Amino acid sequence: MASEGGTPDNISPDWAGTSILDLTSPELAKPSTSSTDNGEDFEVLENEEEEDEEDRDEEMNGLPPLEDVPPAKAKNEGQGSVSDTPPEESSETSPEWLDVLGSGLLKKKVLVAGQGRETRPVRGQDVTVRLKATLEDGSVVEEASTLTFTLGDCDIIHALDLCVQLMEMGETAMILSDAKYCYGPQGRSPDVPPDASLAFEVELLSARDAPDLELLSGKEKSELANRKRERGNVHYQRGDYVLAVNSYDIALKVVGSSTKVDFSPEEEAELTEVKIKCLNNLAASQLKLDHYDAALRSCNQVLDQQPDNIKALFRKGKVLAQQGEYSEAIPILKAALKLEPSNKTIHTELSKLAKKHADQKSMETEMYRKMLGNTGSGGLPAKCKDKSSRSIPWKWLFGATAVALGGVALSVVIAARN
Repeated sequence: MASEGGTPDNISPDWAGTSILDLTSPELAKPSTSSTDNGEDFEVLENEEEEDEEDRDEEMNGLPPLEDVPPAKAKNEGQGSVSDTPPEESSETSPEWLDVLGSGLLKKKVLVAGQGRETRPVRGQDVTVRLKATLEDGSVVEEASTLTFTLGDCDIIHALDLCVQLMEMGETAMILSDAKYCYGPQGRSPDVPPDASLAFEVELLSARDAPDLELLSGKEKSELANRKRERGNVHYQRGDYVLAVNSYDIALKVVGSSTKVDFSPEEEAELTEVKIKCLNNLAASQLKLDHYDAALRSCNQVLDQQPDNIKALFRKGKVLAQQGEYSEAIPILKAALKLEPSNKTIHTELSKLAKKHADQKSMETEMYRKMLGNTGSGGLPAKCKDKSSRSIPWKWLFGATAVALGGVALSVVIAARN
């Protein structure tokens, strides 16, 4: 992903350039030469700087964090709002359309009957399908003789994730989906326009249980976790932060699962790097959802292993800033800036926090002044002024006492001589 350092690195101009149906796609953007990247996804910092430029006078609204995308709030619609449990379908094969969600926005019709209801795949299995996707005008936008994904893991657009669960082995079905369950208002450049409905012809070729994580080699675990992480990146760039969190969580479970295989030091190091990337991006997504405590835990897990991780330092600083802990956030951001002095994003954030901290201290000073009842000039509380006004009589009293005592002593001396 892109990172900040000196000048912004080039980033992928359009998130949708990577097909949501392509589960073997490479990283979503160009690698960065900045020391802040270290091979991780750093799109959040780029995005946050864009937000700062657009909303310079507004309060910070998260990171971007878990990182080059239009700012958006977590949606309770579209992919994030659909039930994970598909509706029941009649055991009788019917030529009529099945209204999958009851809203008319997602429909399925059997074209070629399958091998029976008992052959339907279940969530968690790896399914392979043949796929052809077209626009309403018949233009083909996706075609694959074999496409494999994990059912129920949000590895693919929601229309397919839902409907394939209702298919039987060997079945061919037609699926009509509203844009809400495909590419949404963003579309997919250059072939899928915004808010475009799609028609899918899908044949279910096979379904098998997911691999036993305990038996995977270190390299296989890293590859599987990276695929889940990349899906999370796609969801993040679409603004679907709930789904992004889901994908990053799945990736972390893969990395952290127990094993019966001995890993080489190189494999252990690679798994650690994948874990760091997932935690950083997870923190970014949690910040977008205003889940500050969870984001702070994610950042701290990174810093426990890599105390000088700039992304984790930056996001931890932003979390604390969002919670109003400016005095704690500023030193953390200064530590990040010391590691990469040319990072403009950190510079910008630090300047904002310094101003907010100064404003906060000024407000606190004014509040304390009012609490102490100081309404006069000179900036001293009333109690201090009263103390000052009473100090003059005491000085005069002390002087008068000293003179009186001196007079008494002189009288005694004179009387003794006489």
